[in-house]
Amino acid sequence: MTLHIAVLMGGLSVEREVSLVSGAACARALEDQGFMVTPIDVDRDVAEVLARVKPQVAFNALHGRFGEDGIVQGVLEMLRIPYTHSGVLASALAMQKDRAKDVMRAAGIPVAQGVTCSRYEVAKRHVLPPPYVVKPVNEGSSVGVIIVKEERSHPPQELMREDWPHGETVLVEKFVAGRELTCAVMGDRALDVIDIRASDGGWYDYNAKYSKGGSIHVLPANLKQNIYHQVQEWALEAHRALGCRGVSRTDFRYDDRPGGTGDLVVLEVNTQPGMTETSLVPEIAAYAGYSFGELVRWMVEDASCDR
Repeated sequence: MTLHIAVLMGGLSVEREVSLVSGAACARALEDQGFMVTPIDVDRDVAEVLARVKPQVAFNALHGRFGEDGIVQGVLEMLRIPYTHSGVLASALAMQKDRAKDVMRAAGIPVAQGVTCSRYEVAKRHVLPPPYVVKPVNEGSSVGVIIVKEERSHPPQELMREDWPHGETVLVEKFVAGRELTCAVMGDRALDVIDIRASDGGWYDYNAKYSKGGSIHVLPANLKQNIYHQVQEWALEAHRALGCRGVSRTDFRYDDRPGGTGDLVVLEVNTQPGMTETSLVPEIAAYAGYSFGELVRWMVEDASCDR
């Protein structure tokens, strides 16, 4: 009997367009693997649509709020449809960056120094000495991130905008110079580490993430063996501390500049990492010997309720 998979994509978040690309790629790969696939562009009637479609498994290709934060996972639990990636609690926790950092810190995982504040407070004064990074507490894909450089005398005034769309609370973190590293976890195994560089020499923002040629991925990352293994170890520990399931991806900063601090810190854990043609997890999985089709098949076979 052919398994019927609903691919959840699109959705209501600011990452909608990326999710549509992820979902289309996963739907094609699942069809190539022999599954019956129904793509669903998720809206607020998703429960009614799923009840009508009656899939045997939901492949969650949503990114951002309402798809990555435990909400759609709760809907799937209520409908008892097995689904991919993390469950309700882990999804909600990982999406709330400040709470996730508290859990990781308690587990002995180093995280960037930071404080959670009202956006208005951050717009009025430097709550940390520059340089620092301001980010929404519950967005992904570098959406809404502001880097306040050392020479900047005034705090970020854009946070005062009436049309600021990223919530009233922001996370302010000490800027950690150096390299951007990421490591994928698949089940109970940490895969390899990528060193990510924006092609224009800037920081790894939304455009660098999703524009073709926007970033350079060095795989495996050229690191000392003990640092490489430490990244893998902390990625797996973060995955477990937050209660993640299936596939996750943990992002790091590593300051190995001449005269740098040597700091290696976790920035965040992504429970719904991108699955586009420029995405990191498919690239890491391919290096580990999994084709894109084999990766999505594994994710379907790993799907369950009560995650």
